[in-house]
Amino acid sequence: MATITNTYQGNLRTSAQHLASGNTIITDAPTDNNGKGEAFSPTDLVCAALGSCMMTIMGIVANRNTIDIEGTTVETTKIMAAEPRRIAEVILQFKMPAGKTYTDKEKAMLENAARTCPVALSLHPDIKQTVSFEY
Repeated sequence: MATITNTYQGNLRTSAQHLASGNTIITDAPTDNNGKGEAFSPTDLVCAALGSCMMTIMGIVANRNTIDIEGTTVETTKIMAAEPRRIAEVILQFKMPAGKTYTDKEKAMLENAARTCPVALSLHPDIKQTVSFEY
């Protein structure tokens, strides 16, 4: 059974509908690749999925261990390579909520959770994942 239905809308734009929820996202080709750049590009979504997956798995670990990570953000930078055009590196800078303290054990659990999320483990090993945490 399908999970997502993608539709090409023309002019280098697609829509993707999540069948279980009905939510829809739109992608555009980036301006440096003949597109309008008016929405996430497909490679942007890969990077956003990585950050979201890392935070989700961190949240699961945090819930299991009564660690409060609400308000955590991650700033993601995508670096593209040419020949062939592909994602070369994803830089993820996690910023833990101000005013909250974490033990060394909690930090290790959260950081391990991020680095071993399903998306991180699914990406090709040639894609460099540079991950940092600011507490």
